[in-house]
Amino acid sequence: MHPTRRALLGAAAVAPLGLPILAPSALAQGTNWPARPPRIVVPYAPGGAVDLTGRLLAERLQGILGQNVVVDNRGGAGGNIGADFVARSEKDGYTILLTSVSIMAANKYLYRRSMPLEPLRDLAPVTRVTTGTVLLIVNSNRPWKSFGELIAAAKKDPGKLTMGSSGTGTVSHITISTVAKAAGVEITHVPYRGGGPAFADLLAGNIDMMFDVIPAAMPNVREGKFRPLAVGSAERITYVPELRDVPSMKELLPGSNIDMQSWYGVNLPAGTPRPVVDRLHQALLQVVKSDEFKGRMEPQGFTPAWDETPEGYGQYLQQQDALWKRLVEESGASLD
Repeated sequence: MHPTRRALLGAAAVAPLGLPILAPSALAQGTNWPARPPRIVVPYAPGGAVDLTGRLLAERLQGILGQNVVVDNRGGAGGNIGADFVARSEKDGYTILLTSVSIMAANKYLYRRSMPLEPLRDLAPVTRVTTGTVLLIVNSNRPWKSFGELIAAAKKDPGKLTMGSSGTGTVSHITISTVAKAAGVEITHVPYRGGGPAFADLLAGNIDMMFDVIPAAMPNVREGKFRPLAVGSAERITYVPELRDVPSMKELLPGSNIDMQSWYGVNLPAGTPRPVVDRLHQALLQVVKSDEFKGRMEPQGFTPAWDETPEGYGQYLQQQDALWKRLVEESGASLD
């Protein structure tokens, strides 16, 4: 018996976020995917943590999917350009977005007038792939040996200490804003156009501190140029040997409920056939659950993360949207 038009409309009305109930013709469309090489769009410049993750995923997916997987870097506007490109692409599964917490949860509150897409509406969830936190670092030549000493110095001279970030509204900026508020101190924010220039000024002694993602900070930590004072997560980072003794937010600011996570996930254009979403989801879980992926990611400061269903990732996105709306509003950051 063929379903009635009313039944199909009713089913679509209760379909999970970004994952519509599809007619049989649309279902058949995904049965032979991928029949040609798909591409992963990395919405940031080459060489960063997201790019590293995208290239590792592409490498491992090739063997699982039986097709070459190409990485396509499309940076700009805090990741919005690449994300919008994917959202407007064909709904066939051949254009995949490796996205971030900034794109999916924070940017629409930073780019309130110029955000080109609504991520929760325009992008179908597949799964998260990694999660990590940010690291508070100072130049090793500076006198502060602990988070407590740094906060004491900030309280002594309000506004004198400076904190660099990779840009206004980034995870590094929002973290220091949140931590400063919880600690009751005033620290002057100095935004840069990316993490590289900020690290250069931290090495030169032109700024006092930074919060940034662990993969970017670790080379200088390992060389002894930067001293880590805290991690932005609630718990310690035990999977990076050099950071096991670095205290967490739960220890340093008890009761603050600070748990800053910088995660990456995979999305497709909304309306992509469900069999394609499921095939990609299964392939990604095969990658991120592997010992090889864990062994490659953890030394960089990220740990594998996944959602057992695309709907689970969709629910997580809803929670993150509410969280980052509050964090951005409390920071006062705006990019419009």
